[in-house]
This record gives sequence, structure tokens and C-alpha cells, in this order.
Amino acid sequence: METSTYPEPDVRLARLAGAVGLSATWPPTDEFLDVLAERTGLRTHDLLLVADLPVPDTAWLFDERAGASGSLVSCSLDLPAAGRRLLRVRARSTTAPAGTLTPWEPRPHERYPPGFGSLLLRMLALRNLNWLGTAKVMCLMSGVCKAASTIGAVGRGVKPIDAEMLDGFAATLGVPVAVLAELTGVRRSVAGPDPAPEVVDTAMLVWEIRHVTRDQESQLAEYARTLGRD
Repeated sequence: METSTYPEPDVRLARLAGAVGLSATWPPTDEFLDVLAERTGLRTHDLLLVADLPVPDTAWLFDERAGASGSLVSCSLDLPAAGRRLLRVRARSTTAPAGTLTPWEPRPHERYPPGFGSLLLRMLALRNLNWLGTAKVMCLMSGVCKAASTIGAVGRGVKPIDAEMLDGFAATLGVPVAVLAELTGVRRSVAGPDPAPEVVDTAMLVWEIRHVTRDQESQLAEYARTLGRD
């Protein structure tokens, strides 16, 4: 099991800081977390998970029928930079109607032991991605195609994170592989380039649509298809 090699939160945060040339501070200040988020490509809420600090309740409000669909992700990846910008502007201006989002409660199979696998899956849960959603998005964004059950096994710590899975998680989160390698201690497969611009933009889109409804996600996917035809 992974638990025995899972360090304390101050060590985890220090690893991330070291990956981007920052000196770690503990406990972390808001300013430090903001700078670390900007440098690593992770979100401040992701860093709160890393540090075992409370994440605002509003971050866990979702329409669980939604989440990033394969069609929306595919369209975003295929759009030119200008189209991706327009799509993200539309996503940021989309607000779920009052009362349509509900607090996320992990199901029994989503209650994981401490470990890097569970940490990464909770980051993806912040993006309203469950096992199946993560498997689909990861395959499209990185070419790392795994079954939903494999994603769950990583979260439970029964399947270790290897170099291939590290590549998949990095692309899905839109961060350099080196950042996750330093955090987790997993050796990278090769010293490849950072995620391509379309991957980074699509990862940002996945974050920006986390609080939309299923109908709104469908409308964004149709808008993306329209941009692709223009």
C-alpha cells in the first residue's frame, strides 16, 4: 500500500515549492499559495488538498450529471488558440441557476486511504470528474487510456502511480510532468516538453466548467462545435 511512503503535508508542499524554485513556508500563507499555484499550474484549492487544509464548501458544489464530456474536450483540443479563448470566455460567463448544484459526498468506493493516488483523484473530484470522467478526459488529453476501475485502483493505493499514469494525470491537470514527479517521487518516463498549449487550455476549461449543469455543459459543447466549423 502507498500509505507508508506518503509524507506529511509540510513535506508535500515543500516538494512542490522546490520543483519551481520557491522556498517553502509552513504554515503556508495565502500569498505563498497564490504564487505556488501560478508557478506550478495547480489551483489554490489543489494546494489546500496537498497541505491538508480546509477547502471551501462552495468548491464541492456540483451537478454530478455534468463534468467535462468527451465531445467538449475533443472540440477544445481541436480548436485553434483563438477558438479556445472564446470557448473559455463563454465557460467563465456560464453560471448555474440557483439550487441546481448540490454538495458532493464521496461514495464508499471514493473514500480513499492517504496517498498520492487519492490526492490526485481528489484534485480531479474538485473538477467534477469521477473515475469514468477522469478515464475519458485523460485518454483524450494525454493518450494514456485506462479503465475507470484502474483509475479507482490508483486512488485506493492498490495500483501504484507509474511513469505512464504520471503523464496522464499531468496532462489532465494541465501541469508539467516534472511538477507531479517532484511531488510524488515517481520517476518520469522521459524528460519531455511541458503540456502543449491546447492541453493546458483544455485543462483550464475543465476547471472552469466544474460548476455548470449538464444542460449548460451540452450547450458549451455545441458552441465549441460551432467554433470548429467557423
